[in-house]
Amino acid sequence: MNAIVTIIKTLTPERKRDFVLWLKNKNRRGDTKNLLLFNFLLKEEVDALDVKIYGKPAKNAFHALCKRLQDSLLDFLATKSFESESSEELSVLKLIVASRIFLEQKEYVIGYKTLAKAEKLASFMGHYSLLNEIYHTKIQYAHCNTSLNLEEVSKMAMLNMESFQKDFRLNMAYAQIKEKMLAADSLGALDVIVEEAFKKFEVSIHASLSYKSLYQLMNITSITAKLQRNFYRVTPFIAEAYTLVSGKSTLAHKHLYYHIGILQVMAMVNFRNKKFKASMYFIEKMEEQMENNNRMYYRRFLGDLNTLKGLNYNYTGNSVKALEVLEKDNSGSLDIQLIKMMCLFQQKRYKDAYQIIKQLNHSDVWYEKKVGWIWVLKKSIVEILLLIELDQLDLVLLRIKSFRIKFKEKLHQIEESRVLTFLQLALLYYENPKQVFSEPFKEKVETSFDWNANEKEDIYVMSFYAWLKSKMENKGLYETTLQLVSNI
Repeated sequence: MNAIVTIIKTLTPERKRDFVLWLKNKNRRGDTKNLLLFNFLLKEEVDALDVKIYGKPAKNAFHALCKRLQDSLLDFLATKSFESESSEELSVLKLIVASRIFLEQKEYVIGYKTLAKAEKLASFMGHYSLLNEIYHTKIQYAHCNTSLNLEEVSKMAMLNMESFQKDFRLNMAYAQIKEKMLAADSLGALDVIVEEAFKKFEVSIHASLSYKSLYQLMNITSITAKLQRNFYRVTPFIAEAYTLVSGKSTLAHKHLYYHIGILQVMAMVNFRNKKFKASMYFIEKMEEQMENNNRMYYRRFLGDLNTLKGLNYNYTGNSVKALEVLEKDNSGSLDIQLIKMMCLFQQKRYKDAYQIIKQLNHSDVWYEKKVGWIWVLKKSIVEILLLIELDQLDLVLLRIKSFRIKFKEKLHQIEESRVLTFLQLALLYYENPKQVFSEPFKEKVETSFDWNANEKEDIYVMSFYAWLKSKMENKGLYETTLQLVSNI
């Protein structure tokens, strides 16, 4: 039954209504219980459903009913998927099948004419696997067409096969990188992991890569940049990949999921590089695409969209609008919770921010598995700063000790010991707030950090440092944060 609930959650309201109509048409008997079960699960009623449906305990009958409903849901989704498939792709498949029938019946002229139509359409789509089938058929019946230039067709087939293999190799590299990332002992090894995979599978940016492959390339690059907090370095690579994507704009509607994902990557990369105007441009395009195809992927990307909106509004001086977007979000995104906490903290709404911490009831191990250790790291830093502002001495000392045990080794691995230095200085401030105005303290801060150039420095690193800087300059945290991130 858990599987059925999970499937139902993926359905849009329109799809739910369509499924009910579809199921009513499919049911041959009036006493079928599948609609009743579906309606109970829509309302998230899961207790004693066998009794509610059959009027008495009936575990075996209920289990069979659940199986039938799950099969119906899968059948419905598959049917709808075929209906929404690109008409061009289906047309090519039909033309290939039709051409083979003609050729088998020795109707060679109409067979090759049909195959030519399929080739023209598949070439426009850049669909390498369909083109493989077309060239395979052309070559198979080449002896039946005296006007066919076998050498030319063979050459085109080989070129298409090369493009297909490039896509395939990138897919294998992507899988290997993801697998090794999960098992990597050292985050400093990420560059090596990516480099080795690209070398092993001979991966490079090329115009012949498919839409999906370009998305995978951009996605894995942005993940690496996120873990190493270095989006500046990967920007030229991401920009080159996006240029190739833009050249395939006529195919965007066919690859809606990947298209939205690419726009999300572009919005995030630009935000992390403090290019807020460019980031908002991609956010607007992302939201437009999320409305397409009956909002098929709207819920899937809603949390990402609101995360990006909230971040950009907040870092361009519109904290009110940022919090409005974040508080209205109902996607359940943990990133939203973290960013909302940070925004409230910057507005000195410490108790409200701490309430969010208190509502995060799972262990750090659970959150690390769910969203990664970097998320847990940020949450822990914000919590320590909140406890300092709320003057909770015992908890501050306890959290800092726990933080050092948990993150010291990982921070050294990624050469980011500045975080440990920052917390040490934060504790010095807490023990004696007045000393932050002294020259010795300011000099200690100045010599304790090895900063990157402003345009290269990570925006979140700057945000945490802004708290210390605001204390030394006796200015507001939000004002100091905006000043730091805009000074590029």
